[in-house]
Amino acid sequence: MTELRENVERYWRAAEARDWTAFAGTLAEDVVYVLPQTGERISGRERYVRFNREYPGDWHARIERVVAGPPDQVVTWVRCTVGEEEMDALSFFTGDASGRISTVTDFWPEPYEPPTGREHLVERS
Repeated sequence: MTELRENVERYWRAAEARDWTAFAGTLAEDVVYVLPQTGERISGRERYVRFNREYPGDWHARIERVVAGPPDQVVTWVRCTVGEEEMDALSFFTGDASGRISTVTDFWPEPYEPPTGREHLVERS
């Protein structure tokens, strides 16, 4: 569990630093990246590194939480900024036998206004 968790933390540090060599080093050669909300899938380390390297805008990622489960699973909550916009991302990682990242599944939840009728029960940030 510790090996994959440490590798996922290196992944985020390398992405933030735009150190694409270090970023690639966290990934299995046959890594698969999935974006369920858009239906996109990227297969292979070279294509996935290129996807991140070419992502438009001045983006940054800050880890809010890392949760490691079974030896081959880690989940991160990351606060991302692109220009002035802030958003949260939930990323589900699985690892291979060497602790490299073999799959990444990203969810980018959109904020929304809660339904009326529960104001007396909640606090809003």
